[in-house]
Amino acid sequence: MIIAGFLGPIEDALTSVLEWLHSSVGLSWAFAIIALTLMVRMVIVPLTIKQIHSMQKLQVVAPQLKALQQKYKHDKKRQQEEIMNFYRENKVNPASSCLPMLLQIPVFIALFFVLRDFDSEVFPRYPGSDLGFLNVVPSITADINSHWSGYLLLVLYVASQVVSTQLMAATMDKTQRIIFMALPFAFIPFILGFPTGLLLYWVTTNLWTIGQGIVTRRLMPKPAPAPKRSSRATVPESGGNGDGAEPKAPATKAGPPAERRVRRRKKRGPQARR
Repeated sequence: MIIAGFLGPIEDALTSVLEWLHSSVGLSWAFAIIALTLMVRMVIVPLTIKQIHSMQKLQVVAPQLKALQQKYKHDKKRQQEEIMNFYRENKVNPASSCLPMLLQIPVFIALFFVLRDFDSEVFPRYPGSDLGFLNVVPSITADINSHWSGYLLLVLYVASQVVSTQLMAATMDKTQRIIFMALPFAFIPFILGFPTGLLLYWVTTNLWTIGQGIVTRRLMPKPAPAPKRSSRATVPESGGNGDGAEPKAPATKAGPPAERRVRRRKKRGPQARR
């Protein structure tokens, strides 16, 4: 009930936008979903730009971050503290890179419910309208596994998801990269019963992400490299100068030998006169 109450206004908003795109703009229902996807992505462009800046900073500091993780790998608490201090010093917020994706989750779930009830609640108000897509997909409200075109969209979804993950791979460690690469394949059994229009939304947003990644890589300036952190562990305990030369003896140690030589000369003086 809580989820339904939260998603209710989003469902109503999506339905209104889809109806406007169909009745006023003149788009078919399938292209209305594509246009809706583009509108959602344009709304979150400011957050996306912030996400890109954060990802670029993470890419720059990734070698130092990995060195910190390796240095404190046996002390997880200290490792977490050092990593948080490192993020603070370099003004990096990893959570900001996830915000655009998190904001799309309610839209995705709400669109699922809209398309699920589309045939009974929305479509009857527009008799004779076409639910197909490019004469290939017979109906955007039908399940993905009900027609071969659904499997074609499924292949496009997996391919676009893998490519978009590759564009973000520079800021991920090996484990994260493997997980994100495996996710689209793991989702396949669960999304076969989804409406085809929902997969059309997913493919469109992935293609937007790919195009966005290509454009920003070429146009946006890369941030300056992060300054190296000073560490006490890097200072040699022997007092050397770090260039491989032998450390110089302190000047205070030269005093006692010189005094002994002067005393010996004074003692030998009378014997030499005799």
